[in-house]
Amino acid sequence: MNLYEFAPIRALISVANSVVTTLTDLLEPIAAGSAAALAIVVFTLLVRTALIPVGVSQARAERTRRRIAPKLAELQRRYKKQPEVLQRKMMELYREEKSSPFAGFGPVLLQMPVLLAVYGLFITPTIGGEANHLLENELLGNPLGTSLITAVGAGTTTALTWVLYGVIVVVIVAAAQASRKLLMPSPMPTATERQPGVPDLSGLTKALGFLPFLTAVFATFVPLAAALYLMVTTTWTLGERLVLRRLLNPPAPAAAAGEVQPNAG
Repeated sequence: MNLYEFAPIRALISVANSVVTTLTDLLEPIAAGSAAALAIVVFTLLVRTALIPVGVSQARAERTRRRIAPKLAELQRRYKKQPEVLQRKMMELYREEKSSPFAGFGPVLLQMPVLLAVYGLFITPTIGGEANHLLENELLGNPLGTSLITAVGAGTTTALTWVLYGVIVVVIVAAAQASRKLLMPSPMPTATERQPGVPDLSGLTKALGFLPFLTAVFATFVPLAAALYLMVTTTWTLGERLVLRRLLNPPAPAAAAGEVQPNAG
């Protein structure tokens, strides 16, 4: 089943197309032939701005998970041979924290149709039975509806093509590397440190850490319009998570000047 033919998604794609078309017309006097590409960037930023509450929800859920992780580990250690009691105690802990094991997942699921429709606009050749005219525009002589791989196969690449895709790939890789370095969870405990009964997820964590880099590869296979979207949304995600982590997890205030510190001895 083609998800983009699903009526609600199709309707959202139509709305997104109207917004991008309007933005293109507004930007044409200042961006000329690059107006459609700039409209994609502006539209992506507008969508991600509207979805900031989802990011806040995720960040708060992540903060709660980190805070109660030691308590959950202690419960697992104490009731490892009493699974029913362990389950009850864990649920009690989540209720006390006004959270749940699935906190943050609801808003993420709700945003998926929107993001699916936005991405669909940039890869779907037809909208409502008519050609997707957005993909007929160009950026630096490169059609928004053509991918790098397609251009290479057709022998239509130019120096500007390689420069353009080079920038896109470098930005995505840089954002992925920064996310991996700054936002990855703390290292999982080793086999000797891990509590009995707790599965070893270190390998999965490492594998997931490299998934964002696949976006850079994927960007060379999708239409240029979609590659621009991936570059902008990946960079936005990094910035949003860094800002929210800073706001929701402020550093402990430094001791006031001249304040007498406790004697460690």
